[in-house]
Amino acid sequence: MNEAMTVVVNGEERQVDGSSTALGLLQHLGLDPRTVVVEVNREIVRRPALGNTQLHDGDQIELVHFVGGG
Repeated sequence: MNEAMTVVVNGEERQVDGSSTALGLLQHLGLDPRTVVVEVNREIVRRPALGNTQLHDGDQIELVHFVGGG
């Protein structure tokens, strides 16, 4: 495991592995990437790019969950 870093997820500081990607963060949080919109530093990350989007110390991440219903 690489050195830990701090990111802010929906306003809450979290420690993550220094080599984390956006997809890795979702997996760590137990979230299905098909049901979440990911924004890193005010930029929406498209689902195919989640595994290539490297997180950095201090990144601001917003996760928005889709809710089904009628």
